Amino acid sequence: MPNWITTTCTLFSCVALFACQSPQQRHDLPSAVSLDARIETLMTREDVKGLAVAIIEGDEILHVRAYGARNVERGLPLENDTIMYGASLTKAAFGYMVLQLVDEGRLDLDRTIDSYLPKPLPEYPWWQSLQDDPEWRTLTPRLILSHRTGLNNLRYFEPDQNLTFHFRPGASYAYSGEGINILQAVLEEGLGLDVKQEMRKRLFDPLGMPNTSLQWREDFADNLADGYAMDGSFEPHDERSFVSASGSMDTTIVDQARLWRGLLSGDGLSTELRAEWVRPQFPIRTLQKFPTLPMRDTQTDRAEPIKLAAGLGLMTWQGPTGRNFAKGGHNDWTGNLIICQETERRCLVMLANSVRAEIIFPEIAEFVLGETGYPWWWIYPALHNDRP
Repeated sequence: MPNWITTTCTLFSCVALFACQSPQQRHDLPSAVSLDARIETLMTREDVKGLAVAIIEGDEILHVRAYGARNVERGLPLENDTIMYGASLTKAAFGYMVLQLVDEGRLDLDRTIDSYLPKPLPEYPWWQSLQDDPEWRTLTPRLILSHRTGLNNLRYFEPDQNLTFHFRPGASYAYSGEGINILQAVLEEGLGLDVKQEMRKRLFDPLGMPNTSLQWREDFADNLADGYAMDGSFEPHDERSFVSASGSMDTTIVDQARLWRGLLSGDGLSTELRAEWVRPQFPIRTLQKFPTLPMRDTQTDRAEPIKLAAGLGLMTWQGPTGRNFAKGGHNDWTGNLIICQETERRCLVMLANSVRAEIIFPEIAEFVLGETGYPWWWIYPALHNDRP
């Protein structure tokens, strides 16, 4: 796979044809040479081990490039077809697939999950801790995808690792991977679907993503990105044998470029449901994306909402040039971020096997997309102290 994918236009030169489409002067995309130089300088400055970047405009993938190493110790380069951990980018793709089911009339965003499940949720072993809490019966796909369940992000953040509702579902926003896992159970137990196969059939195959899966594949092992923590320490890429709609996706930068080109264009989804995917569902008032829920007792949410709102599996906000949406993916060794501009019809895709890349994401985003209005202080509070 070549490092560069170009359109019939000279790379990035066709931007001027669309300059009149934005309420502000359209930001010129950088040249390939200047983008390479900028990213390599930033990676050196912050000791980022590996980073892959893609740029999408309209129906075209203008740029795909991998920089740095997939394994520093063995001197192995990060390449365009290297398998990288998608982390919570999985949630956005899953949310899009759920809306396809809504389009087909198989699921209703506002119907409670108890009407789909053949038996009460707490009778499934993974959800037994909710047996004395009837709030689970009020959960709907919309509340789950917009992170309004009242459940913690992960049960491991609870003192006893048992889930509990920290607020009435729908009353507030709190990021919850556990909620996404409940919706996966609704699809599997209630609709009889295999989520891994549905994602493959509905998204990965139609969009040309042969190296993406929600479950570990042995053929991934030959070209795999290992991870690097904030202090530079090494962590091998783990084999995620359990399918998780909240974060088990392995993928490549080429596949992610194709995915977000398709999602930006609304492939496989009605115009109405594509608009619903990025429509603001609920204003966000939390001081940051995380803390975990037990910490909320010692913190006060903002009286006014911040610029962000919850979409259905992603974040959305009104930026200088119109509607924007974004989704990140993170663990101690992984930093991923996608930012898309609806009016401009542009997406920037960044996948990193070094979490230190999150330090340079704002500079890359501004270099490529211009000012987006993205609240970096909310997403990465320990790294970017620009809180208003």
